[in-house]
This record gives sequence, structure tokens and C-alpha cells, in this order.
Amino acid sequence: MAENLILPNTHNRKELYQALLPQVEALLMPEDDLIANLANIAAALKQTFGFFWVGFYLKKEQNLVLGPFQGPIACTRIAFHRGVCGHCYTSQQTVLVPDVEAFPGHIACSSDSKSEIVVPVFNRQGEVCMVLDVDSDKLNDFSEDDVLGLEALMRCLEQKL
Repeated sequence: MAENLILPNTHNRKELYQALLPQVEALLMPEDDLIANLANIAAALKQTFGFFWVGFYLKKEQNLVLGPFQGPIACTRIAFHRGVCGHCYTSQQTVLVPDVEAFPGHIACSSDSKSEIVVPVFNRQGEVCMVLDVDSDKLNDFSEDDVLGLEALMRCLEQKL
């Protein structure tokens, strides 16, 4: 596959995820390097949706540590019990936050972040090994379409772990 995305001319996120998923699968299939794959996923999501920030936090010892991302500089380490990423890690479930100011313990890496969705990524042992963190500079910017689309992308990634 060429390193270009072919996307429909629409703002319908469900249709965009449907177009993006097979292209991300094609990018991941021949590549075994985790960092390269995470970088391409972050770039593909940023390019497709224009999200404010897209990136991964990887489990390292007792923290989530910043991995490949697209957007402004970010928090480097997040304790498992802190913020939306920590809540996703400990609950092992996707967390959708319409207004980050209303989320108890939200970590404000950027005051421009208004809403957020975080999706867990599981290794072959069924443990959360990283999370995908997506921030928007708009309130209430994520919906069930994002939950389903991002979870499908992470299940694709999990096949490479």
C-alpha cells in the first residue's frame, strides 16, 4: 500500500472509519515494528479527522509513558490512577469524556483540550499494555461512532502485538 490515505469526501465519521480501517490494516500487515505502527496510526487519525491531539501511552513499570503522537507536546508520564488515561487503564474500558473540565482528576496537558476519548489496547495475555488517547479542542466532539471506530482500529493493532 502506498503511504497515502484515500478518504471519502464526507464529514460522516462512521463512513470515514469504514474507509480508514482497511487502509490501516494494510499499513500494519507487513510491518512488525511497534513504534512505526503506532506512529502511522496516530498520523492516519490526525490526517483523517483533524483531531487536536492523537497519541499512545505505553505501560512501563507503574506508569503510562508517552509514545508516538501527533499534536502539541504532551504529558510524559501518567500514573495508573490519574486522569482519563489512568481511568481507561484501570477500568480496561473505553472512556469518552464530553467535557474534560467535568472529569474528576483530569490532567490538563493543554488548556485547549475540551473533550477526550481513550481506548485500551490489550496484549495477547489480555492485559492493557497501552492506551490510545484522542483529544479534541471542541466540547462533546466524540460519539458512539468514535468509540466503535477507534476500538476497531485498536483490535486491528492488537493482532500485531
